[in-house]
Amino acid sequence: MRGMVMEPFRVHTQPGNREGQYILILKGAFTSAASPAFNEAVTAVAAPRLIVDLTEVPMMDSVAIGALVRAFVSCHKSGRKLALVGMNHRVDNVLRLTGIAPLFDSYSTLAEAEDALG
Repeated sequence: MRGMVMEPFRVHTQPGNREGQYILILKGAFTSAASPAFNEAVTAVAAPRLIVDLTEVPMMDSVAIGALVRAFVSCHKSGRKLALVGMNHRVDNVLRLTGIAPLFDSYSTLAEAEDALG
């Protein structure tokens, strides 16, 4: 990743196009420094269907993977649905190599996720 300029991590929250859906739009490298902001955003959303948009996340580290797993567990325990959207090749590989990819419903686009979650 030499020569790549990483933008600061941000989480933008917005309601989905369907009632009961909420979207967390992540931007920037999802790392240990970014995980608290992500955890806080997940905790703040009580919607029954949560979509995490990773379209603008160039990479993630092991702490971020742990944060995704905690989000999955939290949603699962409370009966909420969780979906991931827009993973690039690098992020998708990390989830597959760590063995956690099967935990998540994942979609290419936000529209696909919204339709699937209903």
